[in-house]
Amino acid sequence: MRELIDNNKMIRTIRRITHEIIERNNDLNNLVFLGIARKGFPLAKMIVENIEKFEDLKVPIYELDISGYRDDLEVIEFKKLDIDLTGKTVIVVDDVLFTGRTVRASMDAIIDLGRPKKIELAILVDRGHRELPIRADYVGKNIPTNMSEKIIVNFNENKGVFILNEEEK
Repeated sequence: MRELIDNNKMIRTIRRITHEIIERNNDLNNLVFLGIARKGFPLAKMIVENIEKFEDLKVPIYELDISGYRDDLEVIEFKKLDIDLTGKTVIVVDDVLFTGRTVRASMDAIIDLGRPKKIELAILVDRGHRELPIRADYVGKNIPTNMSEKIIVNFNENKGVFILNEEEK
């Protein structure tokens, strides 16, 4: 396993993403953050904490379970949010953008929760290999990979972002 981004650089990158979100959105009171369950939610929490610190403003944040919207998984039960996103600017947050299928599933889930004014995407790492025409509005780092590699983001224990080769799995 090889380190791509150490914890200090990851924190700086997340701060930069936060500043970009603040700069591009005139009405921060209209923002809603949806962190994709597991890895996207901790990143969304960091961004929202930064907005609180930088702008002295509480922004709503929710964990988005997209398992029921995946076309590649059989799901019996999942947790659906009970919020209305109509007229809101929704920022979907995930750790890694790869094929785009997770983002597609999140958009399906969002549309079931109302008609947002706008949907934006914030990610920490864009590794390429898109299968769908999806791009992120806020990108921490572009890290081209090959299909056999896996990007591991560890927000805990002051870690960072690592790349795992097929042989190491």
